[in-house]
Amino acid sequence: MIFVTISAIIIVADQITKYVISNNIPFNVSDQLVPGFLNLVHVRNSGAAFGIFAHNSSLFSRGALSAVSFMALIITVWIVTSQRLDRSSLVGFSLFFGGAAGNFIDRLLFGEVIDFIDVHLGDLHWPAFNIADSALTIGAVIFCIRLIFTRQVNS
Repeated sequence: MIFVTISAIIIVADQITKYVISNNIPFNVSDQLVPGFLNLVHVRNSGAAFGIFAHNSSLFSRGALSAVSFMALIITVWIVTSQRLDRSSLVGFSLFFGGAAGNFIDRLLFGEVIDFIDVHLGDLHWPAFNIADSALTIGAVIFCIRLIFTRQVNS
């Protein structure tokens, strides 16, 4: 139940925020929230995380990225349903799944992912991201931490 609940919350929050941004901020426009630190933007990413492969927006690239996303979703479901996971691992996989699903939905609907969070410090910018990217990252960090501590305990 934890897996379904957390994943659903991430997917719904991600899709709602992307819908709100798409309908309220024109494409490639930035709206300053915290001066010198945080903007809301409306950008589209046809590549992978942080714009990797964005220069190649061919149908093959979009299909390959969608296929990789779909496989990540299938593998995550397989792990969650076939393994006994502790609560923190289950939360990590839930966040990862919800994030991957949120961006996968964008790829299916638009052929690209909607990004809108622009964090920067002066002129130093982190690539724009979204709720799904945040959940994916946090889920992956939880997974890595669990992996490191499990190996240390078993050594």
